[in-house]
Amino acid sequence: MLGRLRQMLIKEFLHVIRDKRARFFLFAPPIIQTLVFGYAATLEIKHVPVAIVDYDNSQVSRDLVSRFEASRYFQVRRLADRREIPELIDGDQVIMALQIDSGFARNLRKGETAHLQVIVDASNSNTALVGLGYVNQVAQGFARQYRVEGLNRQAPGIAAALPEIVVERRPWYNPDMSSQWFFVPGVIGNLVLVIVVTLTAFAVVREREIGTLEQIMVTPIRRTEFILGKTIPFFLIGLLDTALISLAGTLWFHVPLTGSFLVLAAGTVCFILCMLGVGLFISTVSATQQQAMVTSFFFIMPAVIFSGFGSPISSMPVFLQRLTYLNPLRYQEVVLRSVYLKGVGFEVLWPQMAAMALIAVVMLTVSVLRFRKSLE
Repeated sequence: MLGRLRQMLIKEFLHVIRDKRARFFLFAPPIIQTLVFGYAATLEIKHVPVAIVDYDNSQVSRDLVSRFEASRYFQVRRLADRREIPELIDGDQVIMALQIDSGFARNLRKGETAHLQVIVDASNSNTALVGLGYVNQVAQGFARQYRVEGLNRQAPGIAAALPEIVVERRPWYNPDMSSQWFFVPGVIGNLVLVIVVTLTAFAVVREREIGTLEQIMVTPIRRTEFILGKTIPFFLIGLLDTALISLAGTLWFHVPLTGSFLVLAAGTVCFILCMLGVGLFISTVSATQQQAMVTSFFFIMPAVIFSGFGSPISSMPVFLQRLTYLNPLRYQEVVLRSVYLKGVGFEVLWPQMAAMALIAVVMLTVSVLRFRKSLE
């Protein structure tokens, strides 16, 4: 059995080594995608294009406008007339517009409410919400300083005697709150999922499509040996790709691996076994490589969305939150980010690894049984 299995493994590795395109697509794209996602995937929104119409044109309103211009979050475009706003928003030239009405400074001097109108393109709700948050920060900072200066003019030194709440931020695990530190570990799980699932499904379907599957079945190779020969190479390739992607993320983006490498390896092994089961299952329901590609797409996209990679699972409807417990990538994302940033070990992550191990056993059992039946 070991001799026949060895020959199957040699055959699969020779197929990969001799195919130049396969060698390239196995190793180059994961590293390139890690670099691209590391820069492109971010929770921060910078240089928001905003138009400002200042009808007050006072020293106070100009001071407020200068605060927006000095902020790294905004790219200010001054307008002379508010009638230009609809055209700019419809043409995606600005995301939001601010209007300062005449009498803005006068209302502030009288102690009355001075209104700042904010017009937002809410077709992209996330960008709109974040942009509004930035506007509120600038406006609140301006109002606070204006009150302090007013009090000091009336009674010098009185503002310093007023009680004030100061928020002292102390971020744990990610001191600079860098989005790259959050996204790069998550990219590892996403790329390994795509690689292992597609390779496993395509390799078996390709044998069936070109007619070599029947030739292999008439040899002394048993069905179990054939399944192991098809899955073990992709298991090893998945481990190698994980190591390469992790190395690229650590060296290029300086994401620290504060936890144990053994914990990371254990979680990766459980996750790859889950993906092998999924790939085998796809191969049993697909007769051609085109069908395998479409079926893989229907699994990969929901798995990424329901993993908490880009948006928190707690924000999803309750039904979908429960559905995510069937998604191995959900647990792997927790393992990756916890090991990388928090440095936790098995004593904390064992529920995630146990869940992935259970899913792996179920998926591999069902997939192998279906695959053996399809071979028969």
